[in-house]
Amino acid sequence: MKQVFVGLSGGVDSSVAALLLKQEGFAVTGIHLKCYNLDGCAERDADDARRVAETIGIPFYAFDMEREYKEKVVEYMAEGYRQGLTPNPDVMCNKEIKFGLFLAQAKRLGANFVATGHYVRLEKHPDGSCALYAARDKNKDQSYFLWTLSQEELMHCLFPLGNLEKPDVRRIAKEHGLPTAEKKDSQGICFMGQVTLEEFLSDRIPAKEGDIVKENGEVIGKHAGAHAYTPGQRHGLKLGGNARPLYVTRKDMGENTVTVAEKDDVIGTSEIAMNDVNFINKPIEGPVMVRLRYREPLFPGTLSEIAAGKYALRFETPQKFVAPGQSAVWYATSGEMLGGGVIL
Repeated sequence: MKQVFVGLSGGVDSSVAALLLKQEGFAVTGIHLKCYNLDGCAERDADDARRVAETIGIPFYAFDMEREYKEKVVEYMAEGYRQGLTPNPDVMCNKEIKFGLFLAQAKRLGANFVATGHYVRLEKHPDGSCALYAARDKNKDQSYFLWTLSQEELMHCLFPLGNLEKPDVRRIAKEHGLPTAEKKDSQGICFMGQVTLEEFLSDRIPAKEGDIVKENGEVIGKHAGAHAYTPGQRHGLKLGGNARPLYVTRKDMGENTVTVAEKDDVIGTSEIAMNDVNFINKPIEGPVMVRLRYREPLFPGTLSEIAAGKYALRFETPQKFVAPGQSAVWYATSGEMLGGGVIL
């Protein structure tokens, strides 16, 4: 019997993933990853995960990864903002924690697979290669956050929810009396809980007042630090007197300025460069479908290598509010997720 360690977060998705795998005949063990948490609410999630394991009838353990999470995810996020980037902690958590440390620990303890409640489809081919596809539920698809995974990691992964819609997951949980059946989905960055991004950054990066300016250089307001803003941001600017909403178009860390404009006045970019590029299977160049932020519709682009390990994406339609530090992820027209990189 194949052994699988399921990461039980305390939410409904991972709960149903564990249930389905047990029904398929796997020897399932529930593992709750104790990670860094700012507002102290993680204990409730751990209790919910334990109750789910008891309901399903599987062993349950907690892995303490708080120190590693703080080093590899929390500090990565803080350092990214210090540099004026918009880092993606969910991508880093998957890379370093769930499919890094957790997978390695599971294998050391004799597990054949790890599984999570991610909405993504995984296909394993007869030649041993693996492919990731967007989930059936397009509103919940999380393939965007998994572009860093390798073939070696994917061959030890299972994603039971890839072909399910979210209402089906809730229904299954309710039918089997899982205590998380009606639990609300978590929102925002997992380790922050109810702590706002502004509060998180204020504890790590000193405030530095600067100007909020229009494209013509006109000063229309003040900010407490350019690091805290990101392209496309509309809320939190605390600007009045403008008839139409204003959006952040860019920030200058050297000048400590934040530039804003009305959406219709923003000029998009037709090309971006990326580093830290990863291909799920083999390197490719040419036409691809692109996603620059979570849940954004796919749009066409052309991928090309411009230096060793550095790639460019060119777009037929200029894209607004591209944020350095975020992930650019590319797909085939079939829905297969081919890889991604960090926007420069």
